[in-house]
Amino acid sequence: MSRARARHILVNSEQTCEDLKKQIETGSDFAAVAKEHSQCPSGKQGGDLGEFGRGQMVREFDEVVFTAEVGKVHGPVKTQFGYHIIEITDRSD
Repeated sequence: MSRARARHILVNSEQTCEDLKKQIETGSDFAAVAKEHSQCPSGKQGGDLGEFGRGQMVREFDEVVFTAEVGKVHGPVKTQFGYHIIEITDRSD
């Protein structure tokens, strides 16, 4: 079964998501941005969601984590919770 590790930042607006993604892509630390801006409790841990299997996250989130390139920052990804920036840190098939 596929497993992955990821971290994310959850915000209310697509524009905020885009702005934070640009900050990260231009050198800001993902964990620091997550701690300051993420509305998910995981923000306190720098957005780290730990390890999880396929199907444990909402569909839109799951799709990115299990198909997109590892080590890159992806988003905005819209889910029922808001807009996410996702960094896949590890994945095993």
